[in-house]
Amino acid sequence: MDELSDLELLEALGVKPERKKKHTLSAAQERVIAGFEDIVRFFEEHNRLPQHGEDRDIFERLYAVRLDQVRKNEEWMSLLSGFDEYNLLDNTDNPVLEAPDLDDDTLLDALGVETLDENSLENLRHVRPRAEIRNMPDVIASRKVCEDFGKFKPLFEALRNDLANSIRITKRFGKNAEIKCGEFFILNGQMVYVDNIGEPIKAPNGDNDARLRVVYDNGTESDILLRSLQRALYKDDHGRRITEPASGPLFDYELDADDLASGTLYVLRSDNPLPYIVDHRDIIHKIGVTGGDVKKRIANARFDPTYLMADVEVITTYQLYNIHRTRLEKLLHKIFAKVQFDITIPDRFGNPVRPEEWFLVPLPVIDEVVSKIKDGTITHYQYDPEYSQLKKIA
Repeated sequence: MDELSDLELLEALGVKPERKKKHTLSAAQERVIAGFEDIVRFFEEHNRLPQHGEDRDIFERLYAVRLDQVRKNEEWMSLLSGFDEYNLLDNTDNPVLEAPDLDDDTLLDALGVETLDENSLENLRHVRPRAEIRNMPDVIASRKVCEDFGKFKPLFEALRNDLANSIRITKRFGKNAEIKCGEFFILNGQMVYVDNIGEPIKAPNGDNDARLRVVYDNGTESDILLRSLQRALYKDDHGRRITEPASGPLFDYELDADDLASGTLYVLRSDNPLPYIVDHRDIIHKIGVTGGDVKKRIANARFDPTYLMADVEVITTYQLYNIHRTRLEKLLHKIFAKVQFDITIPDRFGNPVRPEEWFLVPLPVIDEVVSKIKDGTITHYQYDPEYSQLKKIA
């Protein structure tokens, strides 16, 4: 006789099994649970409840106010009872503060924090569920309080400012991508700093590995393995690499495989013997953009009125990636329009030509303009010819 399944046995006995009703949560309930899991995670990492106070981290202050709100709401207390393994909702020793009912965005605003964009990588709604994170033991279990976090906190604060001002950008972390000492990443909604990479060790599969010292922006650290961090960043849908300040949408020095070269921005000086040019050689510059080789472009400069019918010296160049060369050139010429070098020079046939890419501007100012184009702040500045410097637009 074939063995019967449990359901078939029950039916043979005349017992009709009850089907469990599938319990679904509303979006609001899911958000309350996710918010409470942040508080539980904080308690596990710091072995204490989040506290109020201006000297506290912004997220700790948010968690403290959020916990107060939960304790005031009977519906939420009931909803979260099954998630409260540490009895955090017991307010015997932590009385509820008299605070108005606020959502998280309003709480952040009240704490003086700009509300994050829905799609922001720093938005806590993107943090993985706690149950999922617990299945990543090498990422979480080895964490402890970072005793010297004071020296890392300014780094994270500067990093947030760089991201807000587009001085740095974030990029998707590729499979087995390289991790270097001193780099920043975003993992499970937290900023991560690689402070140290230990001596190479052999992983069980024979690959090279290393033990890291990793510091998190919530004041904790871990000794996660390099390969484990790589896997965690790759598997996290929101895992990102934070670029160096030199990288950006216009001038990207750390290239991805799919980045496209767009050309070179160059700055030249003329060897023309005209007295005015000789006397002002240090501030008369040609600023241009080319998709070809700069040296080939200027090879016949002494025969070309564009180059003032004289040889030129290449002062500096900037390699460009993934940008529109013509638009960048027009932007630079617009910025320096007030100091365009007004000169008419005859070509080889005696025809008058008025070159348009020469400007009376010091090289340091050109460097500064390029830097501000790179970090996206150039729209807040204009060039003041009287003082030969950029001035912020009021």
